[in-house]
Amino acid sequence: MTAGLLLHPTSVPMIAFHLPARLAKSFTSLSSSSAAAAAAAVAVTLEEITANRKGLAKVVLKKGKAQIFRDGNPMVYSGAVDRIIGRPPPRTGDVVLVADGSGKPIGWGLYNSVSMFCVRLMQLEEEAKRDPSCALNMEKLLETRIFAAIDLRQSLGLPSADTNAYRLINSEGDRLSGLIVDIFSDVAVIASSAAWVEKYRKEIEFLVGNVSAVNHIKWRSSTDILKEEGLDLSEQNDSSPSPCSGKVKVVESGICYSVSLDGQKTGFYADQRENRHLISLLSKDRRVLDLCCYSGGFALNAAKGGATNVLGIDSSVSALELANENILLNKQDPERISFLKEDATEFMKGAVSRDESWDIVILDPPKLAPRRKVLQSASGMYRNLNSLAMQVTKRGGLLMTCSCSGAMTQSGLFLRTLQATYFVKGAASMAERKITVLRQAGAACDHPIDPSYPEGQYLSNFLLRVM
Repeated sequence: MTAGLLLHPTSVPMIAFHLPARLAKSFTSLSSSSAAAAAAAVAVTLEEITANRKGLAKVVLKKGKAQIFRDGNPMVYSGAVDRIIGRPPPRTGDVVLVADGSGKPIGWGLYNSVSMFCVRLMQLEEEAKRDPSCALNMEKLLETRIFAAIDLRQSLGLPSADTNAYRLINSEGDRLSGLIVDIFSDVAVIASSAAWVEKYRKEIEFLVGNVSAVNHIKWRSSTDILKEEGLDLSEQNDSSPSPCSGKVKVVESGICYSVSLDGQKTGFYADQRENRHLISLLSKDRRVLDLCCYSGGFALNAAKGGATNVLGIDSSVSALELANENILLNKQDPERISFLKEDATEFMKGAVSRDESWDIVILDPPKLAPRRKVLQSASGMYRNLNSLAMQVTKRGGLLMTCSCSGAMTQSGLFLRTLQATYFVKGAASMAERKITVLRQAGAACDHPIDPSYPEGQYLSNFLLRVM
C-alpha cells in the first residue's frame, strides 16, 4: 500500500486477533461478573490479597518518599527506592508491590529494571480495597480503565455526527501511563511509550478493537522512548506488524481531513480541536496566516468561518500534500485558501521587510524543548519566533501562539517569553508591541490531565491582542 493512496475506512485491512486462551478468560463483562461484584463488596488490603501469592516482589521506598505516590503520581523514580525484596528479582513488566519505608503497601504497579522510573503505579491501596477484582490483575485493570475512558468520552459527546477524530486514552490522564489511543473514524491508532504497553499489546489491541465503530488498528511504538525503557525494538522481529497504513478520512467540527496513519505523532493533532474551532468563530472577513500549519487545521477553520483570505505556511512537503488535499475535501475555493512551502521564520522575515501583515496569525511550531535542560535555548527560539509573529500581526489584530513543549508549559516560561520580565526582554518588547492576553488554554477536554502528575500538561495556547 503506497503512502499516497487515500483509503476509505472500509478499505483499510482488518486486524485479526489471535488471542491465547488466557485472554478469553480474562476479559469478561464488568457488569455480568458476579465474582467481581462479590469480591468488591468485601474490603480487603493488598497485604491480605497477596498473602498466599508466591514470587511477588516488593519495592520498598525510602522513608519520607511515599506521600507523592500516595497522592497519585504514578511514576516511581529509582531515587525514591530503598530496596527491592524478592528472589528471584523482578523482571521488566512484572507486577510488584510498592511499599512505604515501614514496609506497608501503598499500591502495586509494573516494574522496569532499566528505566529511571522503576515502577509505574497502577492501583493504590485504597483503590484495591474498593475494587479488589483489579488488584494485581493487569488484564482486569486494563478492561476497567479502558471502559472508564470510553464512558468519559461518551459523556463529552465523542464521537459525534460532526466529530469522529478524538483521543480515547491519554496516558496518565486515564491512569494508563505510557499508553495513548487516538480514534480516527473506524481506525484506532495506539501509541506505545512504555515497556509494559508492549508486553500487554495483544490485550490492549483486543480491548480497543472492541470499542464501538473501531474496525482497524494501527500500532505505533515510540522507539526512542522505549530504548530508555530497555526495549530495543530494532533488534526484535515483530511477528505482528500493523498492516494498517495509508490515509483515512475523518471529520472534526464538520470539517473533513485526510489523516496519514504514518504521519507525525499519531497522524492528527486532536488536542487543538477546541482552539481550531475558536479560530473559525473569529475569522469572518479577516485575513488569516497559519504558520507551521501541518495539514491545515487552523487554516481550514478560518476559511469555514468566513475569512476573506487564508495562507498556510509549512516546510514539510508531505504535510502540505495533506493540506491541499483537505482544500479539495472541503470544496474550498483555492483562490481564498492556499498553502506555501517555506520555513516559517524566513517567511515572516520576508513579510516584515515587505511591511505585510494579517488580521489573525496562528503560530503552532513543533516541540522546541523536548527536555528541561534545553529550556534556555528553546526560550530564545520561542521568543524570536513570537517576536516575528507579532510584527506580522496587524496592530489591534489577534495572535494565537502555541507551545507543545511540556517543559515550557510546566515551567511557566512560555508566557514569560512573550512579555518582558525584569531580567529578560520578551517577544513583545523585541517587536515593539504591546500585548494583552485574551485567553489561555491547553489541550481539548478529551485529553484529561491528572493533577497529581502535572508533567502530563504539555500544550500552551495563548490568544493575544497585539497593539
